[in-house]
Amino acid sequence: MIDHRANVKRTLLSALFFLLLSFGNKISAQDGKAIFQDNCASCHNVFKDGTGPALGGLTTRGPWTDRKKLYDWVHNPAGFMKTDPYTQGLKQKFSGNMMSPFPTMSEKEIDAVVDYVEKTFKAGPPTAGGGAQPGAGGAQVIDEKDNSIMYGVLTLILAVVALVMLQVNSNLRKLADDKDGIPSHEPIPFYRNKSYITLLTLILFVVGGYYIVKGAIGLGRSTNYQPEQPIYYSHKVHAGANQINCLYCHGGAMEGKHANIPSVNVCMNCHMTINEYTGSAGKLFREDGTEINGTAEIQKIYAAAGWDPSKRQYTGKGKEIEWTKIHNLPDHVFFSHAQHVNAGKVQCQTCHGEIQKMDEVKQFADLSMGWCINCHRTTKVNFGDKSGEEGNKFYSIYQKYHDEIKAGVRDSVTVNDIGGLECQKCHY
Repeated sequence: MIDHRANVKRTLLSALFFLLLSFGNKISAQDGKAIFQDNCASCHNVFKDGTGPALGGLTTRGPWTDRKKLYDWVHNPAGFMKTDPYTQGLKQKFSGNMMSPFPTMSEKEIDAVVDYVEKTFKAGPPTAGGGAQPGAGGAQVIDEKDNSIMYGVLTLILAVVALVMLQVNSNLRKLADDKDGIPSHEPIPFYRNKSYITLLTLILFVVGGYYIVKGAIGLGRSTNYQPEQPIYYSHKVHAGANQINCLYCHGGAMEGKHANIPSVNVCMNCHMTINEYTGSAGKLFREDGTEINGTAEIQKIYAAAGWDPSKRQYTGKGKEIEWTKIHNLPDHVFFSHAQHVNAGKVQCQTCHGEIQKMDEVKQFADLSMGWCINCHRTTKVNFGDKSGEEGNKFYSIYQKYHDEIKAGVRDSVTVNDIGGLECQKCHY
């Protein structure tokens, strides 16, 4: 009788290896949603114009019907724009803003973003109280189920099936040998078989290791964290409807490491005279749909400041407002708001999202190392022009880049070019 046991083992092991490989590919596959949030969401929305044009339906307009031209645009917007009137018109429409280049983004990554945007666009904007949820940069993100767990469960089930089939094969072989009078050994129980134990250990190691690593990478990341504050403060009302400059309340962002939470005295500069909410930005609601009485929230400010609005004088019975901190960085990370806002001219929305459209503030970006590095790779510094008269004079020490700009070899300098990816820039 032919012994098929070795062939069956090889076949099943090959099948399991293929499944594990597919599972790994699922893990490492380009995620269009994540790429969009990391690279595009600070300027683009799927359904409406923002800093840049709305991306929904982009494959049906302009030169983007040709995917090759889209690749060229993403990799080198300045070079593509020189010969394309459509993108030149976009630059004029959006106040001279031009898209940052992404030379390292692969064509597969671009395709993943396009597929994600088109899928989101076809689903349509969300309806109040349900449907899609607002995503990074105001983009509408469809709830997508993570199939990783399903792949893992299927892999484990098939592994168990394979073990059972191997055990059945062993028993059938013993019965056939007994019938033919061939002496044979008792089959080893699967829980004592070294091959089975090794295979099962390998599967558990791969699956368990994936979830451990995934969880470890996510430690400390609080994207979309949106705590309820002791006083309902709406940035949509203040920075949006009333156009109050961010630096009026967060003056430290221009000159120091921290942006700082303003003291209640800063609030009182305006609310000594503004003692009721007149609905300039419409009705106010918490995330759970509860309507907010804006005038009652102003009274909370008076209580914290120790202000008697009827007598228009301080009572001396004020108390500190215990705001809940939203954004946190690890202790080993150095970050200076002044270096980004003042020297780098980075807009608040780049890191904090469309803050002027938020009521209760949430954490927009994951603030991970990868997110910061990607920004340093693509963000242009205020380096100066060919004349050398404009721009940040600090960068005059980089004579090589000035010579290349004058010679037309390059048209811009990124943070990466001036050492923005060096470890000691952020870690100390």
